[in-house]
Amino acid sequence: MDLGIRGKRALVCAASKGLGRGCAEALAEAGVNLVLNARGEETLLQTAEELRVTYGVDVATVAADITTEGGRAETLEVASDVDILVTNAGGPPPGHWSDWYREDFIGAIDANMLTPIALMQSLLPRMMGQNWGRVVNITSQSVKAPIPQLGLSNAARTGLTGFVAGTARQVAPHGVTINNLLPGIHDTARADALDAAAAAEAGISVQEARTRREATIPARRYGTPAEFGRACAYLCSTHAGFIVGQNLLLDGGAISATL
Repeated sequence: MDLGIRGKRALVCAASKGLGRGCAEALAEAGVNLVLNARGEETLLQTAEELRVTYGVDVATVAADITTEGGRAETLEVASDVDILVTNAGGPPPGHWSDWYREDFIGAIDANMLTPIALMQSLLPRMMGQNWGRVVNITSQSVKAPIPQLGLSNAARTGLTGFVAGTARQVAPHGVTINNLLPGIHDTARADALDAAAAAEAGISVQEARTRREATIPARRYGTPAEFGRACAYLCSTHAGFIVGQNLLLDGGAISATL
Protein backbone atom coordinates (compact mmCIF):
# COMPACT_ATOMS: atom_id res chain seq x y z
CA MET A 1 0.00 0.00 0.00
CA ASP A 2 1.24 3.48 -0.86
CA LEU A 3 0.98 5.40 2.42
CA GLY A 4 0.92 8.73 0.63
CA ILE A 5 3.68 10.30 2.71
CA ARG A 6 6.66 10.07 0.37
CA GLY A 7 8.70 13.24 0.69
CA LYS A 8 7.35 14.14 4.14
CA ARG A 9 9.81 14.70 6.98
CA ALA A 10 9.63 12.99 10.37
CA LEU A 11 11.30 13.26 13.75
CA VAL A 12 11.63 9.86 15.42
CA CYS A 13 12.91 9.83 18.99
CA ALA A 14 14.99 7.03 20.54
CA ALA A 15 15.35 5.78 16.98
CA SER A 16 18.69 3.99 16.94
CA LYS A 17 17.30 0.62 18.03
CA GLY A 18 14.23 -1.21 19.27
CA LEU A 19 10.74 0.10 18.62
CA GLY A 20 12.00 3.52 17.63
CA ARG A 21 14.17 2.05 14.92
CA GLY A 22 11.26 -0.10 13.77
CA CYS A 23 9.19 3.07 13.28
CA ALA A 24 12.03 4.89 11.54
CA GLU A 25 12.59 2.00 9.16
CA ALA A 26 8.91 1.70 8.23
CA LEU A 27 8.71 5.45 7.58
CA ALA A 28 11.88 5.33 5.48
CA GLU A 29 10.40 2.46 3.47
CA ALA A 30 7.42 4.74 2.78
CA GLY A 31 9.77 7.41 1.42
CA VAL A 32 9.81 9.72 4.44
CA ASN A 33 12.94 11.76 5.14
CA LEU A 34 14.06 11.49 8.73
CA VAL A 35 15.54 13.24 11.70
CA LEU A 36 16.68 10.52 14.09
CA ASN A 37 17.36 11.20 17.75
CA ALA A 38 19.02 8.95 20.31
CA ARG A 39 21.59 9.25 23.08
CA GLY A 40 24.20 6.85 21.71
CA GLU A 41 25.95 8.49 18.78
CA GLU A 42 27.72 5.44 17.36
CA THR A 43 24.60 3.28 17.06
CA LEU A 44 22.59 6.27 15.85
CA LEU A 45 25.01 7.03 13.01
CA GLN A 46 25.09 3.37 12.00
CA THR A 47 21.30 3.20 11.90
CA ALA A 48 21.09 6.40 9.87
CA GLU A 49 23.56 5.14 7.27
CA GLU A 50 21.76 1.81 6.92
CA LEU A 51 18.45 3.59 6.30
CA ARG A 52 20.02 5.96 3.75
CA VAL A 53 21.58 3.10 1.82
CA THR A 54 18.55 0.81 1.97
CA TYR A 55 15.76 3.30 1.26
CA GLY A 56 17.43 6.28 -0.40
CA VAL A 57 15.95 8.87 1.97
CA ASP A 58 17.61 11.84 3.64
CA VAL A 59 18.50 11.13 7.27
CA ALA A 60 19.74 13.72 9.75
CA THR A 61 20.84 12.72 13.24
CA VAL A 62 20.92 14.39 16.64
CA ALA A 63 22.76 12.53 19.39
CA ALA A 64 21.16 14.00 22.50
CA ASP A 65 19.03 13.08 25.50
CA ILE A 66 15.55 14.11 24.39
CA THR A 67 14.33 14.05 28.00
CA THR A 68 16.49 17.08 28.86
CA GLU A 69 15.75 20.69 27.96
CA GLY A 70 19.09 21.00 26.19
CA GLY A 71 18.59 17.78 24.26
CA ARG A 72 15.16 18.89 23.08
CA ALA A 73 16.47 22.30 22.00
CA GLU A 74 19.29 20.67 20.03
CA THR A 75 16.89 18.24 18.37
CA LEU A 76 14.24 20.83 17.54
CA GLU A 77 16.84 23.06 15.92
CA VAL A 78 17.24 20.36 13.28
CA ALA A 79 13.62 19.15 13.25
CA SER A 80 11.61 22.38 13.42
CA ASP A 81 10.00 21.75 10.02
CA VAL A 82 8.86 18.13 10.38
CA ASP A 83 5.43 16.93 9.27
CA ILE A 84 5.48 13.82 11.48
CA LEU A 85 6.51 13.36 15.11
CA VAL A 86 7.09 9.99 16.76
CA THR A 87 7.82 10.39 20.46
CA ASN A 88 9.60 7.67 22.36
CA ALA A 89 11.78 7.36 25.45
CA GLY A 90 13.00 4.47 27.53
CA GLY A 91 10.76 3.55 30.43
CA PRO A 92 11.74 3.95 34.08
CA PRO A 93 13.11 0.92 35.92
CA PRO A 94 10.86 -1.66 37.56
CA GLY A 95 10.54 -1.79 41.32
CA HIS A 96 8.19 -1.83 44.28
CA TRP A 97 5.79 0.97 45.29
CA SER A 98 7.37 1.27 48.73
CA ASP A 99 10.83 1.97 47.28
CA TRP A 100 9.92 4.98 45.11
CA TYR A 101 10.28 8.57 46.26
CA ARG A 102 9.25 11.92 44.90
CA GLU A 103 12.36 12.29 42.75
CA ASP A 104 11.68 8.89 41.15
CA PHE A 105 8.20 9.98 40.10
CA ILE A 106 9.41 13.37 38.91
CA GLY A 107 12.04 11.68 36.75
CA ALA A 108 9.50 9.31 35.21
CA ILE A 109 6.96 12.06 34.55
CA ASP A 110 9.62 14.31 33.05
CA ALA A 111 10.82 11.62 30.64
CA ASN A 112 7.61 9.83 29.71
CA MET A 113 4.96 12.54 30.02
CA LEU A 114 6.41 16.05 29.93
CA THR A 115 8.98 15.37 27.20
CA PRO A 116 6.45 14.26 24.56
CA ILE A 117 4.16 17.10 25.61
CA ALA A 118 6.98 19.62 25.13
CA LEU A 119 7.75 18.21 21.68
CA MET A 120 4.10 18.43 20.67
CA GLN A 121 3.81 21.98 21.94
CA SER A 122 6.82 22.94 19.81
CA LEU A 123 5.82 21.18 16.60
CA LEU A 124 2.02 21.23 16.49
CA PRO A 125 1.66 24.92 15.55
CA ARG A 126 3.50 24.44 12.25
CA MET A 127 1.56 21.28 11.45
CA MET A 128 -1.70 23.11 12.12
CA GLY A 129 -0.56 26.01 9.96
CA GLN A 130 -0.05 23.72 6.98
CA ASN A 131 -3.28 21.80 7.70
CA TRP A 132 -1.53 18.45 7.90
CA GLY A 133 0.45 16.61 10.52
CA ARG A 134 0.81 13.34 12.34
CA VAL A 135 1.90 12.62 15.90
CA VAL A 136 2.35 9.10 17.26
CA ASN A 137 3.38 8.60 20.88
CA ILE A 138 4.89 5.27 21.86
CA THR A 139 3.49 4.64 25.33
CA SER A 140 2.77 1.25 26.91
CA GLN A 141 0.15 -1.44 27.41
CA SER A 142 0.24 -0.34 31.05
CA VAL A 143 -2.21 2.50 30.32
CA LYS A 144 -4.82 -0.18 29.57
CA ALA A 145 -3.85 -2.56 32.35
CA PRO A 146 -1.27 -1.49 34.95
CA ILE A 147 1.83 -3.60 35.44
CA PRO A 148 2.53 -3.76 39.20
CA GLN A 149 6.32 -3.61 39.04
CA LEU A 150 6.21 -0.72 36.54
CA GLY A 151 4.35 1.75 38.71
CA LEU A 152 6.51 4.69 37.64
CA SER A 153 5.71 3.99 34.00
CA ASN A 154 2.03 3.37 34.77
CA ALA A 155 1.71 6.82 36.31
CA ALA A 156 3.68 8.84 33.76
CA ARG A 157 2.27 7.27 30.62
CA THR A 158 -1.31 7.45 31.86
CA GLY A 159 -0.82 11.17 32.38
CA LEU A 160 0.37 11.55 28.79
CA THR A 161 -2.66 9.61 27.59
CA GLY A 162 -4.98 12.04 29.32
CA PHE A 163 -3.22 15.02 27.73
CA VAL A 164 -3.46 13.46 24.27
CA ALA A 165 -7.15 12.64 24.68
CA GLY A 166 -8.04 16.31 24.98
CA THR A 167 -5.39 17.81 22.69
CA ALA A 168 -6.09 15.45 19.78
CA ARG A 169 -9.65 16.78 19.53
CA GLN A 170 -8.42 20.36 19.47
CA VAL A 171 -5.94 19.95 16.61
CA ALA A 172 -8.00 17.54 14.47
CA PRO A 173 -9.93 20.38 12.72
CA HIS A 174 -6.55 21.50 11.32
CA GLY A 175 -5.76 18.18 9.63
CA VAL A 176 -3.47 17.02 12.44
CA THR A 177 -3.92 13.68 14.17
CA ILE A 178 -2.43 12.51 17.47
CA ASN A 179 -2.60 8.87 18.47
CA ASN A 180 -0.79 6.53 20.84
CA LEU A 181 0.75 3.13 20.20
CA LEU A 182 0.67 0.85 23.24
CA PRO A 183 3.30 -1.88 22.93
CA GLY A 184 3.09 -5.08 24.83
CA ILE A 185 6.20 -7.23 24.97
CA HIS A 186 8.40 -6.88 21.90
CA ASP A 187 11.75 -8.44 21.17
CA THR A 188 13.89 -5.50 22.31
CA ALA A 189 16.59 -4.73 24.85
CA ARG A 190 13.86 -3.54 27.24
CA ALA A 191 12.24 -6.99 27.14
CA ASP A 192 15.62 -8.61 27.72
CA ALA A 193 16.15 -6.47 30.82
CA LEU A 194 12.72 -7.30 32.22
CA ASP A 195 13.26 -10.99 31.54
CA ALA A 196 16.63 -10.86 33.29
CA ALA A 197 15.04 -9.21 36.33
CA ALA A 198 12.26 -11.80 36.42
CA ALA A 199 14.79 -14.62 36.07
CA ALA A 200 16.88 -13.33 38.95
CA GLU A 201 13.84 -12.98 41.20
CA ALA A 202 12.57 -16.49 40.39
CA GLY A 203 15.97 -18.16 40.34
CA ILE A 204 15.56 -19.43 36.78
CA SER A 205 17.34 -18.86 33.48
CA VAL A 206 16.55 -15.85 31.32
CA GLN A 207 15.34 -18.19 28.58
CA GLU A 208 12.95 -19.88 31.00
CA ALA A 209 11.65 -16.48 32.11
CA ARG A 210 11.02 -15.58 28.48
CA THR A 211 9.33 -18.91 27.75
CA ARG A 212 7.01 -18.41 30.71
CA ARG A 213 6.08 -14.92 29.59
CA GLU A 214 5.50 -16.02 25.99
CA ALA A 215 3.04 -18.59 27.34
CA THR A 216 0.91 -15.74 28.77
CA ILE A 217 0.53 -14.13 25.33
CA PRO A 218 -2.21 -15.60 23.09
CA ALA A 219 0.05 -15.12 20.05
CA ARG A 220 2.65 -17.20 21.95
CA ARG A 221 5.54 -14.94 20.98
CA TYR A 222 6.99 -11.48 21.44
CA GLY A 223 6.21 -8.82 18.88
CA THR A 224 8.86 -7.56 16.47
CA PRO A 225 10.05 -3.98 15.99
CA ALA A 226 9.29 -4.30 12.27
CA GLU A 227 5.59 -5.06 12.70
CA PHE A 228 5.32 -2.37 15.36
CA GLY A 229 6.95 0.10 12.99
CA ARG A 230 4.48 -0.67 10.21
CA ALA A 231 1.57 0.08 12.55
CA CYS A 232 3.22 3.40 13.33
CA ALA A 233 3.74 4.19 9.66
CA TYR A 234 0.07 3.52 8.92
CA LEU A 235 -1.02 5.97 11.64
CA CYS A 236 1.30 8.51 10.00
CA SER A 237 -0.18 7.90 6.56
CA THR A 238 -2.71 9.85 4.55
CA HIS A 239 -5.14 6.96 5.07
CA ALA A 240 -5.33 7.51 8.85
CA GLY A 241 -6.75 11.02 8.89
CA PHE A 242 -9.99 9.86 10.57
CA ILE A 243 -8.19 8.13 13.44
CA VAL A 244 -8.04 10.72 16.22
CA GLY A 245 -6.99 10.39 19.85
CA GLN A 246 -6.89 6.61 19.85
CA ASN A 247 -4.81 4.12 21.82
CA LEU A 248 -3.80 1.19 19.64
CA LEU A 249 -2.74 -1.84 21.64
CA LEU A 250 -0.09 -4.09 20.08
CA ASP A 251 0.34 -6.89 22.57
CA GLY A 252 -0.49 -10.18 20.84
CA GLY A 253 -3.74 -10.35 22.78
CA ALA A 254 -2.07 -10.36 26.19
CA ILE A 255 -4.57 -7.94 27.74
CA SER A 256 -7.99 -9.56 27.86
CA ALA A 257 -10.50 -6.74 27.40
CA THR A 258 -13.63 -6.10 25.38
CA LEU A 259 -12.65 -2.51 24.65
